[in-house]
Formats: sequence, structure tokens, C-alpha cells
Amino acid sequence: MQVRQVAPALVEVEPFHRGEKGVRLLKDLDANIEGRDVLIVEDVVDTGLTLHYLCRTLQIRRPASIAVATLLDRPYRRLVDDLPVRFVGFTVPDELFVGYGFDLDERYRNLPDLHVFQRNDAHRAA
Repeated sequence: MQVRQVAPALVEVEPFHRGEKGVRLLKDLDANIEGRDVLIVEDVVDTGLTLHYLCRTLQIRRPASIAVATLLDRPYRRLVDDLPVRFVGFTVPDELFVGYGFDLDERYRNLPDLHVFQRNDAHRAA
């Protein structure tokens, strides 16, 4: 059995909002990834634009490989074809999910499971 050394690191990116195009890097890596295998862990992969930016940014640092693991995947919404998504929890429909860490306006995040948010639920929850 081969044992690999794991060194968790955090990168924080944010897509621009309100009609702006691009991605903003909020927190960069503190560690050198040259020659190392990199696994990006995502909650949702949707259009792939933000993930594509992150992969390109990391590729400049010459890692041995880059792979992506995501809990929820929406491959039919992709605007980028060459994403290294290797591990997918669930391929999901184009619905809004809440619970299990996913929120809507800072609400429903603490639900213990994933739920498809129904618009009529908003009236009951208000």
C-alpha cells in the first residue's frame, strides 16, 4: 500500500457580480505545489468558468496533476470543456439546493440533508 502525504490548503475565489466578467482571487495558496498532485474540492461545478480560472492559475505553478472532486455536478451547464472533474458525488438537475451547507440568503444551511428548494417554500419559511 502506497501512503501519500496530504497537505490541505485553502484557496478562495469569487466570480465577479453585477454584469462584470471574470474571477477574483480572494485568498491564494500559502504552499508550493510544484511537482505535487493537487485535488480541488468543490461544492458545485456549474458553468465551470470559476473552476477553469482556478485550474489555469494553479497550472502556472507546475503541479504534477490537477483533479477536481465535487459534491454536485451540472455538466449540461458547462461553458468550458476541459475541466479535470474526476470525482462526482451527484449529477443534479438545474434546481436550487439547500441544506447540508448550501444556503439561500443565509438560510437553510443547517438542514442535515440536501433539499430541492421549492419557490412556494419561501412563503412558508418567511
